[in-house]
Amino acid sequence: MTQFRAQLNKLLTTLLISSACLTAAAQAATPAYLDQHKTTPEDVAAINKLVENFGVAIKTKNPKLLSTLVLNSKILFVSPWPEEDIKIKQAQTDTTFDGVTSGGYERFADLIKNEKSTLEEKFYNVKVTQDDNLAWVMSDFEFIEGGVVLNHGVEVWQLMKVGEGNWKILSVVWSSKGKPGV
Repeated sequence: MTQFRAQLNKLLTTLLISSACLTAAAQAATPAYLDQHKTTPEDVAAINKLVENFGVAIKTKNPKLLSTLVLNSKILFVSPWPEEDIKIKQAQTDTTFDGVTSGGYERFADLIKNEKSTLEEKFYNVKVTQDDNLAWVMSDFEFIEGGVVLNHGVEVWQLMKVGEGNWKILSVVWSSKGKPGV
């Protein structure tokens, strides 16, 4: 049995070393120029202001302000359905359903305009990555209605620069984990 364990340990050690070498080789194979994004402090500040204004539009229930932040009202604005729910929908009514629905921006704008309770979206761990006229924002979020966190998760935006210092949202996609602790 001791000889078997020794051989097994030798095999595991060889696998770990091989794995480490492959990982290092894969990382080393990435050309250096790929990590040289074209970014400016002014653009990052403008993008952070856009994130702030998005929150202000929700809190002040101002769909007109919200509309100034997006490229147009037809942008992708969605939280993809959970896999189990997609399968149910496919089995019951739509074999091609992929979990992504349209009209999300319009529904959201209507919600912030018509909801009687207070609304707020808080962003945490905001990360901005920019390369020239394209950027993306990734953050953790909480969506709060009437002082209660209704949803939380990760939110990702794609942005496009449409003029000097003017950034617009191309898409908003988020995970939906519901109320914390539920």
